[in-house]
Amino acid sequence: MRRPDHSFWQGRRVLLTGHTGFKGSWLLLWLEQLGARVWGYSLAAEPEPNLFRELASLRPASTWQHREGDLADRQGLEQVVRDCQPELVLHLAAQSLVRRGYADPLGTWSTNLIGSLHLLEALRSLTHPCAVVMVTTDKVYANREWLQGYRETDRLGGHDPYSASKAAAELAIASWRASFCGSAAHQTPHLRIATARAGNVIGGGDWADDRIVPDAMRALQAGEVISLRHPAATRPWQHVLEPLAGYLVLAEALLLEPEPPCEAFNFGPALASNRSVAALLAAILAHWPGECRAMPEPEPFHEAGRLHLQIDKAHHRLGWSPRWDFDTTVARTVAWYRSHHRGADALGCCLEDLQAYRSA
Repeated sequence: MRRPDHSFWQGRRVLLTGHTGFKGSWLLLWLEQLGARVWGYSLAAEPEPNLFRELASLRPASTWQHREGDLADRQGLEQVVRDCQPELVLHLAAQSLVRRGYADPLGTWSTNLIGSLHLLEALRSLTHPCAVVMVTTDKVYANREWLQGYRETDRLGGHDPYSASKAAAELAIASWRASFCGSAAHQTPHLRIATARAGNVIGGGDWADDRIVPDAMRALQAGEVISLRHPAATRPWQHVLEPLAGYLVLAEALLLEPEPPCEAFNFGPALASNRSVAALLAAILAHWPGECRAMPEPEPFHEAGRLHLQIDKAHHRLGWSPRWDFDTTVARTVAWYRSHHRGADALGCCLEDLQAYRSA
């Protein structure tokens, strides 16, 4: 099983967008542990509780820089690219919530589609090789409620604004790569671009609204009943460190291999980790006792009932495979929140999980 190579990342210049978000905060910490020099570009961190704010307060910037900015700001992106001169770009910045997409569809489309193109345009100025991993989502596929998993060659789609905007980003990125990567006068020979489609990530430090694990942790901490919106819906649950490892391995391959994998890759869990929301909550409550119940009235917003990814391409092409099974993923996630609730700092909790994952 291929693991991120510490010697590769040591001293590398990395542009990380979305570093103030849940996944971005974990990836920033991991890159710091690998010895990379990181420029973070993101909106301001959400109010407390917020993982980035807590990590930054305990780990003052030394090998990384924090730049607040919007993907809509092309000049801001161009400036951070000029300053960083990245060798690698990990693009995580996004509007990533399904329900927020219904509330602000135009903002969601603008951030996820146009913002991604703004970044690619900013990178055209580079005159040295640069690997670019553009992160989308497992929800880019035209969902047909299949029992089998979706492969990278399956049709793209998306019912809701979030899913559709990410599918549109996949098409736009592929078009931009085909049009502007190459040796012609209007092209750049320096960029190697791939997209990454991850499953439903869980793990300590996620405090977003309208996500099942943060909602459950807030309810358990307050001694309240957990409300389930779609208890029968199945998702490919995986610990946040799983896809992040995939992104790092993919970036290494893009920069090092003579025939780089400039394609789309799924990063999801093993088949046994595809469980219903109700099963996920039952596993959580086995570690932190409490109560849950289904909401009496179904929500009017559409959400897919079944979602599952095939991940054999990442295994065979990149040597990546998930390390933690469903039980380990849930146990470590709940343990993070319980420890933090009892007074442990976020940095220590994250470093403990990161060490356990790297040793698995």
